[in-house]
Amino acid sequence: MENLKNIAPIEDFNWDAYENGEALTGMSHEDLEKAYDGTLNKVNDREVVDGTVIAMNKREVVVNIGYKSDGIIPLNEFRYNPELKVGDTVEVYIENQEDKKGQLILSHKKARATRSWDRVNAALENEEIIKGYIKCRTKGGMIVDVFGIEAFLPGSQIDVKPIRDYDVFVGKTMEFKVVKINQEFKNVVVSHKALIEAELEQQKKEIIGKLEKGQVLEGTVKNITSYGVFIDLGGVDGLIHITDLSWGRVSDPKEVVELDQKLNVVILDFDDEKKRIALGLKQLTPHPWDALSADLKVGDKVQGKVVVMADYGAFIEIATGVEGLIHVSEMSWSQHLRSAQDFMKVGDDVEAVILTLDREERKMSLGIKQLKSDPWESIEEKYAVSTKHTAKVRNFTNFGVFVEIEEGVDGLIHISDLSWTKKIKHPSEFTQIGADIEVQVLEIDKENRRLSLGHKQLEENPWDVFETVFTVGSVHEGTIIEMLDKGAVVALPYGVEGFATPKHLVKEDGKQAQMDEKLEFKVIEFNKEAKRIILSHSRIFEDVAKAEEKAEKKAAAKERKAKKQEEAPMIQNQAASTTLGDIDALAALKQQLEGKK
Repeated sequence: MENLKNIAPIEDFNWDAYENGEALTGMSHEDLEKAYDGTLNKVNDREVVDGTVIAMNKREVVVNIGYKSDGIIPLNEFRYNPELKVGDTVEVYIENQEDKKGQLILSHKKARATRSWDRVNAALENEEIIKGYIKCRTKGGMIVDVFGIEAFLPGSQIDVKPIRDYDVFVGKTMEFKVVKINQEFKNVVVSHKALIEAELEQQKKEIIGKLEKGQVLEGTVKNITSYGVFIDLGGVDGLIHITDLSWGRVSDPKEVVELDQKLNVVILDFDDEKKRIALGLKQLTPHPWDALSADLKVGDKVQGKVVVMADYGAFIEIATGVEGLIHVSEMSWSQHLRSAQDFMKVGDDVEAVILTLDREERKMSLGIKQLKSDPWESIEEKYAVSTKHTAKVRNFTNFGVFVEIEEGVDGLIHISDLSWTKKIKHPSEFTQIGADIEVQVLEIDKENRRLSLGHKQLEENPWDVFETVFTVGSVHEGTIIEMLDKGAVVALPYGVEGFATPKHLVKEDGKQAQMDEKLEFKVIEFNKEAKRIILSHSRIFEDVAKAEEKAEKKAAAKERKAKKQEEAPMIQNQAASTTLGDIDALAALKQQLEGKK
């Protein structure tokens, strides 16, 4: 209190006038109000004016427009401009000069909307860079608040590199360029990419101008496709083809690189305009063939994984980038034409033997059948002539059946060696592919790696018995089972078949024998070697008729002979008398001749 000084009031101050509201200057209160109002801006409702930010907090912005009171605007109306600060000039829309509380009501959002269409057209015309607030995602891009207008930002126009996560841009304020306006539908399209392309174009020219084949650059993985990887070299894109990612086979580039990864690459090639740049990654490491052990040689066994399959063989990777081919012919000792898929599949671990090795050409051929001994080296011991085995039917031909006794050991059963009795037109009538069949070795052809086999030889030859049963002239009951142009096939007892020509199928009444008819047949020919029995039905009654005719002829001849025997003496007497008479006449003639002389 001791620091306070007593200050006396003005001695001639008119306290009565002050209490009555009279001005000290002698002016009336009304005159003073008019004078005060003259110092303020003239404003009207629903008008857009410029104001100055004089204060702001987390929720509101206080704006002075030179009026007797300041206006308060929600901060979210300025979200497109996160850099807003005290002292900035902003446009505001006067909604009400004075509400019930005497407050000036302003809106920045409405002010922007009022002038927005003119401003956005001017921005397009002048190629002006403007700011916008990304409100939300939409199909194919984003919705951006530009001057209070909802503009469309296509996904391809956000950045020069592909965007993988659109959501990270929501709520951000960015600079844009108006690229298209549809006046009829009031649609606005903006681009952020267009702003950085000009700058990148300059960078691109600088980079491209320095490019050289063999040059090593650092780049960033920009995009990964099924055929390769796009690398951003700092404004210039290059492609690492999938085959240049690794010395080994790559099925998916994602196995080698990942997005946004930084790595060194070498320039392999580019076109005249340097728009297409071919890059390599594997070329930065030594070729695996150069690191292959010098001791590796033909005949060595190697381990590997099947990486590619083809009908003709399989490629085996024995080390990263070092592959050998196992041709299908080297997968089995069998000579059957097969597909490599019958033996292995991609991903299989296999052991193989090196057959050829060319380090200069970086080629290697492998085999897996060499891991087993060739069965034909000891064929005479294991599959001697007359030995019996079980084989699997592999294929048919018109003349026989191809079978496999074991892998690499094939044989042929001739159609004539399938059955002793059945007339087989095609092997499919007797067996089927994939079936097991018992065989006997008949002959060994080591040079051509083929066995001659028989099936019927496993049973005794029934034709030895048939020879005693179906003798020529014997009669047997048979059934016609097949009609052919040249005759009929006849089923006889014991499962054997015979053949009769049309003329031997005529019945006693003159009619021709028919299919499925059961008749008596006579054997007119039996050929054991050809396994052929020729039959006749008509011969049965024809022989009976001939026998009767012969018997009649024989009886007639016997009767004639007896008759001749009865007539013999009479004939002899006549002969004798004639002879004597003739003698007498001759004697008389003789005497007469002699008398004349």
